[in-house]
Amino acid sequence: MRKRVGSALFALAVACGVVAAPAATSLASASPPPPQLEFANPASQALYGTAYRAALDNLVRTNTIGYDAKYDKSGLLDPATGIVRAGGGYAQPWTRDASINSWNATSLLAPALAKNTLWAVVDKDAAGALRVQQDDQQWDQVVWATAAWHHYLVTGDGGFLENAYRTTADTLSIREHATTAGFNATYGLFTGPSFFNDGIAGYPAPPADATESVSTGSSPWPGVASGMYLSTNEVYYSAYVNAANMAEKLGRPGAEVAGYRAKATALKAAINRYFWNTATGLYDYQLLADGTRGAYQEGTGLAFALLFGIANPAQARSIVARAQEMPWGMPDTFPNWDRYSDAQPGRHNAIVWPLVQGLWAKALAGQGNQSAFASETARLAKLADNNSGFWEIYNGHTGVVDGGYQRLGDTVKFHWGSEPDQTWSATAFLDMIHTGLFGLTFTDRGLAFAPDLPAGWGDVTLRNLSYRTANLTISLRGAGTRVSSFTIDGRPAPGNTVPATLSGSHTVAITLTGAAAGDRDGDHVPDAADRCADTAGTVDGCPAPAHLEAEDAVNTGGVKTNVNHTGYSGRAFLDGLWAQGAASSFTLHRTSSDPATAALTVRYANANSDTRTMTLSVDGRAVRQVSFPKVSDSWDAWGTVTFADVPLTGRDPVVTLSYAAGDTGSINLDWLAAG
Repeated sequence: MRKRVGSALFALAVACGVVAAPAATSLASASPPPPQLEFANPASQALYGTAYRAALDNLVRTNTIGYDAKYDKSGLLDPATGIVRAGGGYAQPWTRDASINSWNATSLLAPALAKNTLWAVVDKDAAGALRVQQDDQQWDQVVWATAAWHHYLVTGDGGFLENAYRTTADTLSIREHATTAGFNATYGLFTGPSFFNDGIAGYPAPPADATESVSTGSSPWPGVASGMYLSTNEVYYSAYVNAANMAEKLGRPGAEVAGYRAKATALKAAINRYFWNTATGLYDYQLLADGTRGAYQEGTGLAFALLFGIANPAQARSIVARAQEMPWGMPDTFPNWDRYSDAQPGRHNAIVWPLVQGLWAKALAGQGNQSAFASETARLAKLADNNSGFWEIYNGHTGVVDGGYQRLGDTVKFHWGSEPDQTWSATAFLDMIHTGLFGLTFTDRGLAFAPDLPAGWGDVTLRNLSYRTANLTISLRGAGTRVSSFTIDGRPAPGNTVPATLSGSHTVAITLTGAAAGDRDGDHVPDAADRCADTAGTVDGCPAPAHLEAEDAVNTGGVKTNVNHTGYSGRAFLDGLWAQGAASSFTLHRTSSDPATAALTVRYANANSDTRTMTLSVDGRAVRQVSFPKVSDSWDAWGTVTFADVPLTGRDPVVTLSYAAGDTGSINLDWLAAG
């Protein structure tokens, strides 16, 4: 029998249209529809609105699974509510995934689901004490405490907080006394691998070696196990801070609260003593047990330093100014280790994980760096839109879906896959919108706002956002980070805050000023006046209709970038047009809005035995079925075909090639040109 998911989440899924409600249910009508992101600027809606819908679908439909008793070792799960799995290829929730996904988005969008997901990675010891599950990745488990405190701030759930504090206190005690991934009193730091870098590709040599001879995983390496890493120690710092917050809120003895705060203070001092590098103006990545420091960059570590307040204002400014990003975003670790290269990037080295991008963007927004925040958010939106959703890892130079290299078995440089439908990649983007763009900040007193609306994005509205017992419609007008007007239902509200006690449906209207006069795409047109400041692709300004690279299209239904054949132009080609529903959409930025007809030329590969067909549409209206004759027996060979008399209207018509009913599909695309 199909297992049930919680009623609130089920209603959200029904309203999204991703599951069908039973005929007898009234859940869809009883619950509000899912959040909707609406930009007045069509280009922003196409880029960010598309990615937002895909991210919601990823969380609500693809990666929400039913209750499973094997995850209920804490005895605190609600059997009527599901959990969020890690993603495609990863059926379980996992501690860090469950924590990050709840922190990023699930606690806000589906509180009951988030609570179940957090409890799904908690068990009990022999005496019945709650603790985060004691698996083989114990070094990062205390991130759960940060997610749990955030969940309380979002929901105000005091019963959850009681058990969350017990879990946090017991888990911290376990880690403090552990002999592996425990506390090094000499340095005052915690040992063990860096946060989420569970593969040896995330580490330079030493502690690794050129052939990664000991293990694919990071824990078996003695130098990693005894080493100290920036992000892991920052996660412990946050755990201590939030343990103190929990204890204080619950009215625990003052000495208990003070004890956690003292440990947090000492750990923060040790992080700044041993990891801050005055020469680079950044925090180092690693400190080996013998005192050897590693002046490498860790994206997550730099983000946490800003998010958790470990860096002082001067350090924060230095980090933002000096951190190095790749063309497609903030990398995990950087630069390439000696055993890797741009041609063969490591799975955790000089490569882009959306998880890291999301944390970095949130940190940039918190620092008020509007241009950098906008650029990072645009990159992840493009990566998602160009690849039919949110994948695990992307090549930092090309933006192509790429799992990177790392030893596997006897293969020293095994090229790993990048899994589709990764939950923390999707929730990273949701967080960019909620925490970055709208500046949502949760406190005991209510929901505060510190928005960051970049110039050129246009006015934006977020509808149907549930916060505790309120349903909010939030509109941002103008551009910038300075709030010139903040009203709730047309009346000024103090402190730019929605009270935690607010109930029912309300409209929050925010007017912003002080936008940075940036030029994100480098075309010498200020973002506020740029028609294509954040359009898909890597070109400056608006892509010319005379040549649109296929990899810069908005793709759905499994279409993604690839480089596993030769002869393509640009940075990649598109594959995945193999099943009905697959589609690639190209926006033609014309100089005139007058109606016209155009001849469209498409470069493609077809090594099938026959001519293949697709449906050509303009602005969502089918024009006709079009044919792609066989080119060669090799997928490395490319041909062109031209379709005459295609009707175009408006300045930005959208041309779509889709595998519709009655089509045969199964081609690769390289570029499209309108003449």
